[in-house]
Amino acid sequence: MSKILFVMTGVDHWTLADGTRHPTGFWAEEAVAPYEAFKAAGHEVVVATPGGVVPTVDQGSLAPEVNGGQEGADRIAGALASIAELQQPIKLEEVDLDDYAAVFYPGGHGPMEDLAVNADSGRLLTLALDSGKPLGVVCHAPAALLAATREDGGNAFAGYRVSAFTNAEETQAGLAARAKWLLQDRLVEAGVDFQEGEPWAPKVVVDRNLVTGQNPSSSAPLAAELLKKLA
Repeated sequence: MSKILFVMTGVDHWTLADGTRHPTGFWAEEAVAPYEAFKAAGHEVVVATPGGVVPTVDQGSLAPEVNGGQEGADRIAGALASIAELQQPIKLEEVDLDDYAAVFYPGGHGPMEDLAVNADSGRLLTLALDSGKPLGVVCHAPAALLAATREDGGNAFAGYRVSAFTNAEETQAGLAARAKWLLQDRLVEAGVDFQEGEPWAPKVVVDRNLVTGQNPSSSAPLAAELLKKLA
């Protein structure tokens, strides 16, 4: 059994272009599906957030319409409530990568607000990438990659094939026109080789030790790929 670090957003909102705060946090499925997969495989999970704050779930991610109906919504809410580690996060700034076999970042719009500009997270991502340890990042969490800069100012993930929440998906979700910036655009500007799949369909991209997923439905397949790397 080894330890897997979940790095999660510590905010409950995303500031839009007009200054209004869109309520958010982490996306339930993106935490629950990988958590269940990792625990079933016998691994331990440790949650880290900026400042060690208890992460906030995006209430939208608990709705029946994004969970295949009321039964699915009830199941994901129950599963979320049973994850004790979410109530006992450690401080991101005190994480020692040597303690973990793999690192995983679930998404939700929260990372667009805090992890995208968090230097501690950026350093951790760069270390994880360079270490060769399995590193998984899904949906909006690749916003955190934007903070992973090297001493020369370049992005640590430049040249890597990466998938993440697309402009098309943000548009269909109704928030693209109100956003300060779009994740796909910023990742392309940072020099990553952006891999875009069909909106809302599972898409997982593996490039060396980096495993990225496009959207919530990519989180379970991403977890399976990470587990292969830990086997």
